[in-house]
Amino acid sequence: MAGSELTFIWSGSDRTGRATSGEINAPSVAIAKAQLRRQGINAKRVKKKPAALFSFGKQIEPKDIAIFTRQLATMIRAGVPMVQSIDIVLDGTEKPLMKDLIRQIRADISGGAPVASSLKKHPKYFDELYCGLISAGETSGTLEVMLDRIAIYKEKSEALKATIKKALTYPVATILVAMVVTGILLINVVPQFASTFESFGSELPAFTQFVVNLSELAQRWWLIVGGGLTVFTLSFSRLKAKNRKFSDAVDAALLKAPVFGTIVRDAVIARYSRTLSTTFAAGVPLVEALDATATAAGNSVYTRAIKQIRNDVTSGMSLLQATRASGLFPMFLLQMTSIGEESGTLDEMLGKVADQYEMLVDNAVDSLSSLIEPLIMSILGILIGGLMIAMYLPIFMLGSAM
Repeated sequence: MAGSELTFIWSGSDRTGRATSGEINAPSVAIAKAQLRRQGINAKRVKKKPAALFSFGKQIEPKDIAIFTRQLATMIRAGVPMVQSIDIVLDGTEKPLMKDLIRQIRADISGGAPVASSLKKHPKYFDELYCGLISAGETSGTLEVMLDRIAIYKEKSEALKATIKKALTYPVATILVAMVVTGILLINVVPQFASTFESFGSELPAFTQFVVNLSELAQRWWLIVGGGLTVFTLSFSRLKAKNRKFSDAVDAALLKAPVFGTIVRDAVIARYSRTLSTTFAAGVPLVEALDATATAAGNSVYTRAIKQIRNDVTSGMSLLQATRASGLFPMFLLQMTSIGEESGTLDEMLGKVADQYEMLVDNAVDSLSSLIEPLIMSILGILIGGLMIAMYLPIFMLGSAM
């Protein structure tokens, strides 16, 4: 949906007179009421929804669109009419915002609008690739086939994203917990020991003195350091979203990063192969398919390379020649592209490449998790255990001297 739309809470009755309520997105109250009337709802109260303090889990996520697509594809393939299929999917949806989105799509389709046109009104959730494939399916009379292909594409894409997220979430979360626990110990616990040590009247061990000094620094600067890290994180995210040169530099650096760079590159290759396979199999011309693939690449280095491949193909080069000239794609993909072009099974060959690289990403993440877990636990043990040893060392020394 467009960014200018607002969320409204409504209550009223449906065509049977049964009381009902929900949420709807629209630019204004008047348009919200008009949309509800088209859905057969007599709205008695419509007001703007107040901003929620915590909205995690309530927004429409890509996985919700993937589930919606799979359910719709299953219904259509079973011979259920489109509007009835949407009604069935709507009944099984729990998220209020997703329900409102499906209701708006249903209202447009039941009013005679093509499915692709109904989806194009919500570009935030249905991109050009999605709508283009639906439009091709409607034109060729193979909508159920296109929906199935889109569902597979979405499911594979979300599985790949989940795998990448899995590789990053555990170490990042553990490091944050370690920082918080260490900070609490330095700011709240170590000073208690330090005041006890002052009564000993003897010189502290070097290790203990180092930790006490570190604690004093943490007490003095923790607010500035914490604020600085927060500002840095927010500035980094905003700069990456707004500044193209900075975003390109970050993407290039990710590809060169140890260990993670290989995972990122394999994920991009998998995404490239899967997208190009899906669009080409749907009958989209190669040049247009490459356009959609460039948009879905997920890394600016590869996005530029795919756009150059598109330009080379437009000027008469074969896909194999153009891909090889980029210098960014592995030999396996080049070999499968060559076989696909020669045999006329490019979509099938690229699908096999996508399967292979998705498996490589899965295996790499599993291996990385197996290696990182003991490493992180060791680091945590050294940090927390070191602090505890430093605090009890003077007590041990005092006991041995008595």
